[in-house]
Amino acid sequence: MAAQNKDKDAPITIKKYANRRLYNTATSSYVTLDHLSQMVKEGIQFAVFDAKSGEEITRSVLTQIIVEEESKGQNLLPVSFLRHLISFYGDSLQGLLPSYLEQSMQSFATNQEEMRTKLSETMGNITPFGNFEDVTKQNMAMFEKAMRMFTPQYYKEQTEAAAKTEAKKTSPAKPADSSKNDLDAMKEQLEAMQKQLSQISDKK
Repeated sequence: MAAQNKDKDAPITIKKYANRRLYNTATSSYVTLDHLSQMVKEGIQFAVFDAKSGEEITRSVLTQIIVEEESKGQNLLPVSFLRHLISFYGDSLQGLLPSYLEQSMQSFATNQEEMRTKLSETMGNITPFGNFEDVTKQNMAMFEKAMRMFTPQYYKEQTEAAAKTEAKKTSPAKPADSSKNDLDAMKEQLEAMQKQLSQISDKK
């Protein structure tokens, strides 16, 4: 399939028809999202256009590919990342996020290529997976730092909630007060449950 696109600077035109069928103009054949996914992995550039209106819809089709891959169990996007991403829609910092994500992904891709080179140069069964894990941790730390700057209030709430949870786990259980009757104990339990429900609602 790589031979289809000799000039990678000239994207292949894919037309999408009303029946959702995708037509590859370079091969004069219909293709599926799986085909387009493979083209992406092979580095073949393409642009998708609505066959009727001529509008470019590459972004929405690429998003569909991601959804398809995720539904197959190829889970690359953590739930926390998706929540953060959704929260930025309509936010005042929305315009800054795309360029940051693009740079972060480019940095990760560069590191990935370096690791591939090291793997190919490694002799025997010893492979530098440790180095790759270090690079991954560095990239995740960089992203985490940026997200903290973008959403400080969210992280403050998350940190405080985590601290309270940890304190409850480590604090010794208080002995029961024999002077309290069953009704008082029940009231305290109900109040505690209400507080927990309120905290969960606030987080949502």
